[in-house]
Amino acid sequence: MSAAVPAAITMVTAPAAAGLIGLLFPRNAKRPAAILGVGAAAIALVASIVLTFSLSSAVTTERSWTWVEFGPLKVTLGVFLTFAMAYVAIAVGVVALAVQVYSVTYLDADRRYAPYAAQISLFTAAMLIVVVSGDLISLLVGWEVMGICSYLLIGHDRTLPEAPAAAVKAFIVTRFGDVGFMLGIALLGLSIGSFRLGRLYETVGLISPARLTVIGFLLLLGAIGKSAQFPLHTWLPDAMAGPTPISALIHAATMVAAGVIVLARLFVVFWSSTSVMTTIAVIAVITMLLAALAATAQDDIKRVLAWSTVSQVAFMFAGFAVGFPGTALFHLLTHAAFKALLFLAAGCVIHAVGTNSMTRMGGLRRTMPVTFICMSIGLAALAGVPPFSGFFSKDVIIDQAWKVADGSFRLAHVPRWTGLLVLVGLLTTVVLTAWYCTRLWLRTFFGDYRGGAGGGEHPHEAPALMRWPVIVLAIPTTLLGFAALSDTFAFRIGSFEPFEFGTVPTVVSLLLVALGFLSALYTWRTAPKADPARVLARSKKTVANAFYFDAVQDALVVRPVTALARLVRRGDEAVVDGAVEGVGRRTEVLGDNADTYQRGPLPRAASAVFGGAVLIALIALFVGGLR
Repeated sequence: MSAAVPAAITMVTAPAAAGLIGLLFPRNAKRPAAILGVGAAAIALVASIVLTFSLSSAVTTERSWTWVEFGPLKVTLGVFLTFAMAYVAIAVGVVALAVQVYSVTYLDADRRYAPYAAQISLFTAAMLIVVVSGDLISLLVGWEVMGICSYLLIGHDRTLPEAPAAAVKAFIVTRFGDVGFMLGIALLGLSIGSFRLGRLYETVGLISPARLTVIGFLLLLGAIGKSAQFPLHTWLPDAMAGPTPISALIHAATMVAAGVIVLARLFVVFWSSTSVMTTIAVIAVITMLLAALAATAQDDIKRVLAWSTVSQVAFMFAGFAVGFPGTALFHLLTHAAFKALLFLAAGCVIHAVGTNSMTRMGGLRRTMPVTFICMSIGLAALAGVPPFSGFFSKDVIIDQAWKVADGSFRLAHVPRWTGLLVLVGLLTTVVLTAWYCTRLWLRTFFGDYRGGAGGGEHPHEAPALMRWPVIVLAIPTTLLGFAALSDTFAFRIGSFEPFEFGTVPTVVSLLLVALGFLSALYTWRTAPKADPARVLARSKKTVANAFYFDAVQDALVVRPVTALARLVRRGDEAVVDGAVEGVGRRTEVLGDNADTYQRGPLPRAASAVFGGAVLIALIALFVGGLR
């Protein structure tokens, strides 16, 4: 056995064990909980690096052990390893370690730190199971554990009234998708006679096209739920009620990324159906545009970043839609770096000014220079400014969509019109992303400081344990994109063509980034104290509320279901409970009557016996006379 398999097992078991042990600690045992959480994340990161260097040149490495048998079906425990998933595992390890270290100071006064740190460890282990599992059932276990951990961590701060509601919303919306995901896995396992991924790749061609389409749609439902894609996207912005480090973890390395990982690992299923591939394209375009527009009008700095995550994950879905999963995974890696950086940097800002509102920020570049530089790097990567990582990973997706749209690439299950639709969506989103990134940058760091009341009168840099993870994450945010120039990396991550400078898609993309930046800057410079979002005029409220999709969802789904639940409850109480309770009451009355009669005085009882005897005698005489 090569070192790859033990490394993969260690990578999963270290945070899993730390999470289970940490749950046994007293709630306020911060020091041991922090040491255990940071140590486990560090072990997972080191193991993921060892895994990457231990993989051979083979496409995959698989090892499995039978866990349980259900007749002809076997459920196994094992791993299915590729270079692409090894790179994703490194990204998960880096972000998890940064979040654990950052949380030590960010939640310094938290009295429930031990379960918090333990839940982060379990969250990390669950995501790594999804990344390396060789069996669909064990993958499903990791998938479900992530859902539970997200619920607990989003609702961690019980002093915030919106936190419990946000946690419940995230759990219910994602569970809706999970139902389809579980059914898809069950149908897929029955179709191939196994739940092993290796078996799936060998036998997928034997499944009928109609059944593959059904399976693809069921699995896709789970992916869009976890990855917050239209129409199951509404839970993610509200999840910002959780602590900022958890926002970084969910958006950069777990939960939201899980849907993308499933699309990549099971792409052979999705690829087999034109209907499924077209649906992925339509969902991606709707989501990226809706979310980018919503981000342009938010005042809460975390909600801007939250909507940007929804939009950027749609970029990844677009990579799948045009038939190149490698481009989606590359953007997943760069997004993990710059989005974790942005959330943790935003946490430093919030820690300094005491509010999430950009209305009460401004001028922070002078008092928080390190945070300003790091967040500028993150925003540049998000906007697609060269030479930062997001520029490369976005451009390879745009380039592939361009080639599908102009007919350079002809793919069996990707119609040319799909490539054109995706391309238009991508280019429009590029402009919007550059615009809202510039708006956030200007409102937070330029102009005069507008805070004071309720927040810090004199904002300053965050403590070292919060500042250093941000600085470290700025390194891959700056340099990771250059990996796209390597033929070896491009092949290992998913066989996409290496990046090339000077192509038409690249030039067009850069011009659109400049358009977004300059238009936001012009609006700002004409009225430095005003919000650039004023250009939205009367539509600002509609855009800020994400076109009231939440309200529509509430009216069409939540209220009818709630009303039906109340009706069922009343019916249960009135009919079922009423019948049972009525029988009980009637039996009790009859018993009381019998008891009263039996407790009558002796003369009454004797009279009754005598009367009965006389009646029997008269009957006997009457019958005898008849004879």
